[in-house]
Amino acid sequence: MFSSEIKRLLIQVISSWQVIAVTVVLVIYISIVNYVARIRSRSPRRSSTPLVPKDKKQNPEKPVHSDNDDLGLEEAK
Repeated sequence: MFSSEIKRLLIQVISSWQVIAVTVVLVIYISIVNYVARIRSRSPRRSSTPLVPKDKKQNPEKPVHSDNDDLGLEEAK
């Protein structure tokens, strides 16, 4: 299927120190990401906003609506 020259070249590329180093770094990175993901999924999530009592509900803000849709981006002359 492959000629002997291509097989030899492929073995040299795979066994080069750069490929091995990048492979090791990627394995370590993926391990760290998985570890952090497992830790984050176990611990209860804490809300950064303070809890508001149910009897003191805040009124939702009304969206600002204007009849003028101009953004004021025209050049001043």
